[in-house]
Amino acid sequence: MLGDRWSLLILRDIVLHDRRSFRDLLTGSEERISAPVLSRRLTDLVAAGFLTKDEVTRGKQGRYSLTEQGMATVPLLIELGRLGARIDPTTAHNAPDLGSDHDGFAERLSALRKAHIGT
Repeated sequence: MLGDRWSLLILRDIVLHDRRSFRDLLTGSEERISAPVLSRRLTDLVAAGFLTKDEVTRGKQGRYSLTEQGMATVPLLIELGRLGARIDPTTAHNAPDLGSDHDGFAERLSALRKAHIGT
């Protein structure tokens, strides 16, 4: 599930940029994912248990939220971003900064969990 071309980028945008609606994910990504591919990947991420989608009335945008399984990808996303910045320093501006110390990271992770899962 995480090995395809788009899933980690979608999770990155949800985690690091708080892009939680289809429209935000579609228009906010530098990689320019197409609408059909984004729709399919979001459906797959929900089906695989990485995300949930709030049900809303017709005409309103649903919001995607991380599940505990989705939260488990956060350290991976951070390390991949750091590795990418080390390999290609021109991408350092994209590297996630969730705190360099353990306590800072734990606080940010806790805030992320509360925003998505509510606990």
